[in-house]
Amino acid sequence: MTGTAAGARAVQETGWDAERDVELLLAFLNTVDPASDALSSEHTWHQWAASLDLGTPGSLARARSSRDALRAVASAHHGSPLPTAPAMPHGSLRIELSSGVPVLTAGDALGSVLAAAARLAVLGYWDRIKICSAHDCRLAFYDRSRNRSRTWCSMRVCGNREKARAWRERARTS
Repeated sequence: MTGTAAGARAVQETGWDAERDVELLLAFLNTVDPASDALSSEHTWHQWAASLDLGTPGSLARARSSRDALRAVASAHHGSPLPTAPAMPHGSLRIELSSGVPVLTAGDALGSVLAAAARLAVLGYWDRIKICSAHDCRLAFYDRSRNRSRTWCSMRVCGNREKARAWRERARTS
């Protein structure tokens, strides 16, 4: 059985939902933006984990360094240089059998996020997690384009702004 077929079987038998993993991972990666950081204190980290019903939050320091490492790698999905072995502390993860299929499960909030990232990577979706190329945005997004070439979180906002900026620069120099 191929990896894809085995993955499809696991999805059917365990009820795994890729969209839920994408949403969780994006929510975690987007806990930071130019104006705020949801992982700035134990209180805000606990609030964030509770708002998503992820259970025990776990270590704030591990959550921050995991988020930063995942964001650094996601930035490389559209041309940025791949960082050299970013620190990646682990959450509480374990393998359980569900309907006779090994399933990656989590014991804390960080473990839930890392399990989602691992499942997405195993099934070939990880490279679609990207960071917006607009320097004043840096929002994480899921690239749903057929050829996986999207570079902005929103063509209407960031893409339009970047293209208008490039056009003005070309018009000024000609």
